[in-house]
Amino acid sequence: MPEHPAASHSPGTVRVTAGALSGFDRTGPGLVAVGHWTDPVARTGCTVVVLPEGTIGSAEVRGGAPATREFDVLAPTATVQRLDAVVLSGGSAFGLAAVDGALSALSDAERGFPTAGGVVPIVAGMSLFDLAVGSPEVRPGATEGRLAAEAALGPAGVSGAPSTAAPVRSAPDRRRARGIARGGRGCGRGRGGRHRLEVARARTPAAALWSARPSSRVSSR
Repeated sequence: MPEHPAASHSPGTVRVTAGALSGFDRTGPGLVAVGHWTDPVARTGCTVVVLPEGTIGSAEVRGGAPATREFDVLAPTATVQRLDAVVLSGGSAFGLAAVDGALSALSDAERGFPTAGGVVPIVAGMSLFDLAVGSPEVRPGATEGRLAAEAALGPAGVSGAPSTAAPVRSAPDRRRARGIARGGRGCGRGRGGRHRLEVARARTPAAALWSARPSSRVSSR
């Protein structure tokens, strides 16, 4: 696993790792490479998914507090019909700054939409809220996004996480930092006939405990 100097308030603890979504060959055509910057002490991180040339993206925004970047360019009416990478990060809205680092790394690799002024990487970003755990002062930014992108573009390593402790809160106590458990990243895959689906997601789950009685039911989402 490649190590890089710390870029947070907890020196010596960060991990920068790389890998590929299951079922994809890192060295062959159609490469989907994944790089991570993770701070296990501050419990945050970011993930950069570098997509193959010719990838077309689409997105749907839900929820009352989305933290996203460049989602409009994924609309079918947009001039640009490509997607070079996706950034998943912790840090809430602050974490969207990780996209800047991914843009820089992809530009250096000459990946992006060709223009008269050079290539412009098309990178969509989305962040989840994890400021209530770990260290709220440590947020993925441009440096961390670049390290994750460089890991994805470089040799393979092992997996990391966009957020090592996305908060899980009990419904009656949303205003206080209690009932917080560890969330983070997950991957999955499926196949239907000639088609294959690969999924990487970062999630801030929520749960509600309705009763402490033995016969009670616990609902979650």
